[in-house]
Amino acid sequence: MDISIIFKLAAIGIIVTVVCQVLKKSDRDDISTVVSIVGLVLALTVAVTMIGDLFDTIQEIFGVT
Repeated sequence: MDISIIFKLAAIGIIVTVVCQVLKKSDRDDISTVVSIVGLVLALTVAVTMIGDLFDTIQEIFGVT
């Protein structure tokens, strides 16, 4: 695991938060909700990829196929 993944997740969170705040201030709550959902999906995709890599590493360590 590399620390850059944590930075990617933090960057996704910061960007989504800023965009949502700007959209809410301009009375675009519906688009803000969509942006929030897209950000969540992106973060979950990164997390699921990390979990898949973890399981692959565990299988290699214990020799389970």
